[in-house]
Amino acid sequence: MKSKMKIGVIGLGGRGIGMMQLMLHMDDIEVVAVCDLYEDRCEQAAKIVEQSGQPRPMTTKDYTEIVEMPSVDAIVVTTSWADHIHVVVAAMEHGKYVACEVGGAYSIQECWKLVEAYERTKVPVMMLENCCYGRTELMLLHMVQQGVLGEIVHCTGGYMHDLRYEIAYGKENRHYRLNNYIHRNCDNYPTHQLGPIARILDINHGNRMVSLVSVASKSAGLHDYVKNVKQDEELAKVNFLQGDIVTTTIKCARGETITLTLDTTLPRYYSRNFSVRGTKGMYTEDNDSLFIEGVHNEFEGDWRSQWGNIEQYREQYDHPIWEAYQKEGIKQGHGGMDWLVLRDFFDSVQQGTQTPIDVYDMASWMSISALSESSITTGGQAVAIPDFTNGKWMNTNR
Repeated sequence: MKSKMKIGVIGLGGRGIGMMQLMLHMDDIEVVAVCDLYEDRCEQAAKIVEQSGQPRPMTTKDYTEIVEMPSVDAIVVTTSWADHIHVVVAAMEHGKYVACEVGGAYSIQECWKLVEAYERTKVPVMMLENCCYGRTELMLLHMVQQGVLGEIVHCTGGYMHDLRYEIAYGKENRHYRLNNYIHRNCDNYPTHQLGPIARILDINHGNRMVSLVSVASKSAGLHDYVKNVKQDEELAKVNFLQGDIVTTTIKCARGETITLTLDTTLPRYYSRNFSVRGTKGMYTEDNDSLFIEGVHNEFEGDWRSQWGNIEQYREQYDHPIWEAYQKEGIKQGHGGMDWLVLRDFFDSVQQGTQTPIDVYDMASWMSISALSESSITTGGQAVAIPDFTNGKWMNTNR
């Protein structure tokens, strides 16, 4: 087992730099190569690595140079959404463990390419879905596994985040979201809550998603923003295809349903809209509360008094991962989630084991974007979700 793992980082925008900086705080990680299409970003990353006390990394605009480096043990991909899968596939084909930031797929074909590359090479890949490591998400998983909420029937989640500034200034900041919102209409960012929900519902581990329907509202938020806030006359002439609110409902093999919402172009507070509904109770994120049958019934008509009551249950139901994390000391990065997801990946690399969020999870979660686009285009018709595991989901011990 190596004392230090040599890591290449491909994609050096805001997220890439942030994740790289976390890696530099890990004693067993050495960042030896960085890549971005923009030279100034490469230079910024190289300086950050040097300032951390590590040698200057190799810099390149061509990601293939990194995946071909014999000295690199693993690769972290933090590029734009459109570049995720082909970079990941290239890494697997060169025998490199590879972790990839979240985002949706552009076609079902590329999801199959991802799965086929793994089955051909047997090189593990991991989606860096940090929300699977959120304290509340893991606590709810722990409670569900103990039967506290009974049999789970329905879950909701989503990405509800006012991104109008980021999108509208995409040209100035070289951010890929702008082109996506001009040319696509789909749930382009489905995995932040789908990941934790998939764990709760045993997706790909005894259960699977079988079909979905998606509908999109009209697109008005971005036009209003670029016209009246940014006051960009040229961009105001653009017809944004992306609907302001996209609602996707998924049916599972065991009968559960999932509702996902994308809501990023209207003024609002941040939320992942996480809720879990079972035969014995429920949890809802927006007022951070648990309703347990036989415990909270007297408050059902005055629920405001119970907002935030989940804190009363932390000691009893905190997930063991977070119990240990609290003792060790929570690290930076989205409340500690980023550290946990990276550590799980690097531990898999170090031990030569399968990653906890594997290629089948990655393909099925990412496919929701392409499938929602198809459903929206056809007026909300049902679309089948492929079984990327080819039947392996029926093995609960997979």
